[in-house]
Amino acid sequence: MKRRSFIKLASAGVGTVALSRCARQCATAPQRVISQDGLLEVDLTAMPSVHRLGHRRAQLMTYNAQLPGPVLELQPGDTVRIHFTNRLAQPTNLHFHGLHIPPTGTGDNPFLEIPPGEAWTYEFQLPANHPAGLGWYHPHYHGRVAEQVFAGLAGPLILRGDFDAIPEIQAAPEQLLVLKDFGLTRNGQVADPSPLFRRWGREGDLLTVNGQLRPDYRLTAGQLHRLRLLNASTSKIFRLTLSEHSLYLAATDGRSLAAPVAVSEVVLAPGERAEVLVLGDRAPGSYALLSQPYDRGIAKMLSEPLETAVLATFTYADTYTDTYTGADTDAAQPARSSALPKRLLPVESLPDPVATREFILDHGIDHSSGAQFIINGKAYDHSRVDTQVKLGTVEDWVIVNRASMDHPFHLHTNHFQVLARNGEPAAVRAWKDTLNLRAYETAKLRVRFADYPGETVYHCHILDHEDQGMMGVIEMQA
Repeated sequence: MKRRSFIKLASAGVGTVALSRCARQCATAPQRVISQDGLLEVDLTAMPSVHRLGHRRAQLMTYNAQLPGPVLELQPGDTVRIHFTNRLAQPTNLHFHGLHIPPTGTGDNPFLEIPPGEAWTYEFQLPANHPAGLGWYHPHYHGRVAEQVFAGLAGPLILRGDFDAIPEIQAAPEQLLVLKDFGLTRNGQVADPSPLFRRWGREGDLLTVNGQLRPDYRLTAGQLHRLRLLNASTSKIFRLTLSEHSLYLAATDGRSLAAPVAVSEVVLAPGERAEVLVLGDRAPGSYALLSQPYDRGIAKMLSEPLETAVLATFTYADTYTDTYTGADTDAAQPARSSALPKRLLPVESLPDPVATREFILDHGIDHSSGAQFIINGKAYDHSRVDTQVKLGTVEDWVIVNRASMDHPFHLHTNHFQVLARNGEPAAVRAWKDTLNLRAYETAKLRVRFADYPGETVYHCHILDHEDQGMMGVIEMQA
């Protein structure tokens, strides 16, 4: 099995890069829909569409024929009304990943089936105190999730609010980067993985940012910049560095940290998001956003070594391009901050748990279904409730990965805090909804179940693993 990266570099320590203008694309911003007067109402269609990925013609699945799908920009308290139409040849639905909204009815209902040619209106209201941050929407029809996301079905959700009002954040140019891999056949069809690669989790060799290959972004010297990162891939884990620049983590999975944390790299499993601050403090030139080698437990099964790839370039310029709005703006107007914020938003400490549960992620056989990816010895069954909790309570969940490869654990509806990994206390208190567990790793999470009764799911966010059974049903009881 071959795994080719998009571009080979002479060294993983590449700094300023020399790429000709024809070797990269000027970055374009995803189209967006912004709520007005407390309402976001939009028509959204899942459909086949043709796009250019570099010099290749790709036959994909997209929302509104856009890659990625339109950015839906919301405010706390908004009513959201999405008139959704399925023009695919297979059933689908929507999951609003990262939103704290009802998991039933016309809300974030993962059990809903929308057949080909049918329509459905999603309608829900965001809580008035919903945190600001980055989420995304994507299909969640069991058995088809990996195929549909791999083919391009994904779109960003942005919630404005208190985090955006922090003066240094408000002043920073903002760049939304949706990271997504694609695999194509010679005739431009989305590649159908072999049974073995489906078991590992399918990956592609075309690495895109906002649907482009190696786009070029602008940095303004002396200014603080805000990068909003989303891994919208099916299985690929990105280990990100920006050549010769320090990164400062400011938010995880759509929730603010208490203060920026200096990091040398950002690792994003499928479904994870991160807000990163970058100081524009380097010499003029172009610098590479790199996808560094990362072994999620399958490298020994590949015939080619893992390699470093250029995802995008960042070039210093006299004007900055805010690639969320796509506007070129004089660097002096409006005023821009050159300093990191010392504080962001408080991250509360959760109370003691009323219960502790254990969830074992493993590869085995569920004899009732034949599935090979299991949680606590069982594969997913939509008619079975695996976990029951009470609203208004806090629990500790111990997630044990007994498998030889990574499994990112995702919980719908409610965020959690990571208390410890392999017995070592977490260095930073942070909210998460998706946490990658390395092979044979154990993590202890603290979860608060709030506001919304009903059934939803937790699962591995390697979407092939979810489709093959690594998912459970949770009932939140009033």
